[in-house]
Amino acid sequence: MNDPLKNALEQLKLTWMLENCDRELAEASRKQRSHYETVVRLLTGENEARKARAVQRRLRAAKLPMIRTMENFDWEWPEVINREQIRHLFTFNFMREKANIVFIGNVGLGKTHIAAALAAAACERGFTVLFASAVDIVNTLAAAREPADFRKTLRRYTRPDLLLIDELGYLPVDRVGAELLFQVLGKRYEQAPTVITTNRVFGEWAITFANDATLASAVLDRVMHHCETIVIKGQSYRMKDRIDRG
Repeated sequence: MNDPLKNALEQLKLTWMLENCDRELAEASRKQRSHYETVVRLLTGENEARKARAVQRRLRAAKLPMIRTMENFDWEWPEVINREQIRHLFTFNFMREKANIVFIGNVGLGKTHIAAALAAAACERGFTVLFASAVDIVNTLAAAREPADFRKTLRRYTRPDLLLIDELGYLPVDRVGAELLFQVLGKRYEQAPTVITTNRVFGEWAITFANDATLASAVLDRVMHHCETIVIKGQSYRMKDRIDRG
């Protein structure tokens, strides 16, 4: 490449400017833009492109099971859902307050959809996010047998600005699994918020945590100290077509 401008842009890794400088300069000449306006347009384009790439990196790192938004959420299906409470979550005040969010409801009511939409929006806001099922967290930590490996794996769940634990309580965990989940929640307590989706009300969490009421109480103490609870009631959305046909 013999063009000094393009050589400099390539060395500075200004990718968007490199790819668009010819078009922008030609358009600037045609529309008689000032040098200042042209430079601003080039820098703005580069900045926006970098932001978009950063969002995509955060989305990939978040390990979302699906990309969801609230625009296609069926608010009319659940029999009980607090629409304004959920909308307020997307102000992300809970991030500043390091408050947890717990979605409680039966299967097929959109808890994971809302959690995934919240995670995607958090990535767009610049937060680091990780989405994982409770069972995957337990299995991954249990597989890290060496102390150094365990510490590294535990940091995977404690480091993100926002952790989403999906399907807590759908499958019971043994004593070891319960203690592993306790470690994750204990490390994040008052340090970073955690979003949890579960089919069990708080009074049933001992069943999830190896039928250990003491351990469940310790978990609840940390989760509920700074927490917003969102209860969703109704029939599974997966039954909708069957019900409609009926």
